Amino acid sequence: MPISLPSWYIRPMTQVVLLGITCFCTVGMFSAVSNLGAGGLQDVSLSDTANGVLYGFFSLTGLVSGGICNVLGPPFTLFLGTLGYALYVGALWCHQTQGTSWFLIFAGAILGITAALLWSAQGEIMMSYPLEKDKGKSFSIFWAIFQFGTFIGSVIALAINIRSGQLSAVSTSTYIAFLIIIFIGVASSFLVLGPNRVIRSDGTIVKLQARATVKEEVRGIIRVFLDWRMLALLPMSFASNYFYAYQGALNAGKFDGPTRALNATLSGAGAIIGALLIGFFVLDGSYFARRTRGYLGLGIVAAMTIIIWAVGLSWQLTFTRADATPENSINYHDADYKGKGALYFFYYFGDASYQALVYWIMSALTNDPFTLARFAGFYKAIQSAGAAGSFGMDAVKTPYLNEQLASWILMLVSFPPAFLVIRTIKETNYDDEQMVYVDDLKPDAVERGSTEKDIGGEKAENAAETAT
Repeated sequence: MPISLPSWYIRPMTQVVLLGITCFCTVGMFSAVSNLGAGGLQDVSLSDTANGVLYGFFSLTGLVSGGICNVLGPPFTLFLGTLGYALYVGALWCHQTQGTSWFLIFAGAILGITAALLWSAQGEIMMSYPLEKDKGKSFSIFWAIFQFGTFIGSVIALAINIRSGQLSAVSTSTYIAFLIIIFIGVASSFLVLGPNRVIRSDGTIVKLQARATVKEEVRGIIRVFLDWRMLALLPMSFASNYFYAYQGALNAGKFDGPTRALNATLSGAGAIIGALLIGFFVLDGSYFARRTRGYLGLGIVAAMTIIIWAVGLSWQLTFTRADATPENSINYHDADYKGKGALYFFYYFGDASYQALVYWIMSALTNDPFTLARFAGFYKAIQSAGAAGSFGMDAVKTPYLNEQLASWILMLVSFPPAFLVIRTIKETNYDDEQMVYVDDLKPDAVERGSTEKDIGGEKAENAAETAT
């Protein structure tokens, strides 16, 4: 007999919060380690190789991960996705203590596969569960909670490492702390509900059909590759993680251990604040029409990208990769550190705004969770291809200036195609997509994820045809 859940638990925002907690504990801890510079390793080349393998597998799996998510359902897909993060951070720890380079690269490959699953489930939940008027807020809430994991993880690292002064590699106790939190995140993934059990405040159910068939997903994935709007978002997708390799290498090369942890902490704070501001006050603002909010968001993100990266370029021009040696490492007490922490804060403030915009654009194209899972998988696949390329670029010790300019230019050229996609956004998709109201269903239909046989009335039959 199905377990009766309280009404607040089956609301979209509750599920977004639970999703955020899962990613807080898993992806957030991974990001915290990555933001320490080279994953907390002294060997930047090994870290770049592992990350290149990770994002390569992520890219390949992402092309089909949306379909896998729709076949397995978001909760189980999310659980599978969390496992790779525990393995990877464990591999970092193992390398630190045993020197097992091969295991780190292997763990990177496994994480690439599982991360694609996690982010497809994440995209479906975050973009399809809320009402249209709340999709910007949904991103803000998720991203803030998720990045709070980065923030807390970095604070833990800072507190542990700061006592050692000039520490050049992350301590074993830091990895243990991260692993404990990650396993909490693995367990929390079981709290997330599928789309057939989530009811919005207007009485609509996210989707009556709990899972798709393999045949449906093959056709659906092909449609994504033929959708010109997703093809127009390719530059934005490719650029959205490209700069992480540059910023991580810079953090590893120019700063000592405690200062790397401080920069990671400031990065997390910037991401949290940036996500909250753009989601609540720009993308979901009530003063403008939906498409106008998209134009406004695009203008703000473009302006921030120009300003923040221009400031970064002015600093980058003062040194080269050859200057990034342990002897020249900057400590947060040094006069040279002035302004550098603020730069890392705004790098990730801008990153959160950039990510918010592309997710909001995709979520404005449809409300269907299966379609949005495929969109999310496609987006993360292209994003990861860019990240794999950038880590490969850094692994061969490309000049910092070249990496900085490549990251910046890729973002700038992504804005005109995104503008074309925003032009197609409608004020609402409710008129085109039939909605299923829970009051029209038979009592146990929601739990079973059933079809039109469980729906009463002509209105509900039409809704069920869309749901199936």
